[in-house]
Amino acid sequence: MPTAFRVMALCISMLFAGIGANAQSLPKEAAVRTEIFPIPSLTLSDQQFLSGDAAAAKPVTVAGEFRVAQGTGKLPVVVLMHGSSGVGATTEAWVHEFNAMGISTFVIDGFTGRGLTVVGPNQALLGRLNLIIDIYRSLDILAKHPRVDPDHIVLMGFSRGGQAALYASLDRFNKLWNKSGVQFAAYIPFYPDCSTTYQTDTEVAARPIRIFHGTPDDYNPVKSCKAFVERLKAAGRDVVLTEYPDSAHGFDSGLLGVNTVTVSTGAQTARNCHIREGDGGVLMNADTQAPFAYKDSCIELDPHVGGNPATAAESRKAVVDFLQALFKLG
Repeated sequence: MPTAFRVMALCISMLFAGIGANAQSLPKEAAVRTEIFPIPSLTLSDQQFLSGDAAAAKPVTVAGEFRVAQGTGKLPVVVLMHGSSGVGATTEAWVHEFNAMGISTFVIDGFTGRGLTVVGPNQALLGRLNLIIDIYRSLDILAKHPRVDPDHIVLMGFSRGGQAALYASLDRFNKLWNKSGVQFAAYIPFYPDCSTTYQTDTEVAARPIRIFHGTPDDYNPVKSCKAFVERLKAAGRDVVLTEYPDSAHGFDSGLLGVNTVTVSTGAQTARNCHIREGDGGVLMNADTQAPFAYKDSCIELDPHVGGNPATAAESRKAVVDFLQALFKLG
């Protein structure tokens, strides 16, 4: 072999050896590939959602970021749904945790495509149930992806996204809006709002539901979630509520070292509202017997938010242990 060709072959072999070494030395939480997906979805009122009226809904495209974890073949996935402030830094902490486990992640941004950044000060900007449509539409994408195990997709959500993650488990909602042909393997809502009672809401998917909440949460009080969990348990559902003391709304921001609690100035909370689905999919204020609105007197302002590093670490371990058992990870 001529010298020039030997030198070229040596350079090529060194190049590929370097690439292999770099791949092997990646931090375990680093994804090997990131893909951005447009998610064709709908913007609709809660009444349209509850009545299954897609014809009057407005088409919209939201987005999802898919990070493929290190590993081969079809991998499990956690879908993450943000709260009223959009995708934030705490989501990244969870993504790194799951990717380090060999679990891919799909983070949905349900706001930017709708021209929104936050809805906390005006929750009426987006119907309470829209994010469930985005969640089901993400399943359309993941169910067909060659690197996804469609039987091992878990849904996790936070606050408004936790509410979406909780109620996405309802059989009725799946029948109305989930056309993917697959179901989530489990549901993990963090500090959701459980103040609404939907028709047949104890008929949920035969999958585990694991709720994580804080005792002093005055944004989405745990009391209403306890009541819903008791109804689910009475119906024989696989549901567990883990409650942490000294843990305000958003306590898992403690994963980033946040250890202070502050007022979320101007944010609306339905903590004193009792909302019930009435005839024709109309959400009713159960106290006034009138259609619910964010102008109702039960709506209050200025709830507290903040992190707790200790209980954030406890919840992280609980979620990791749950997923390791669910997915039978080594």
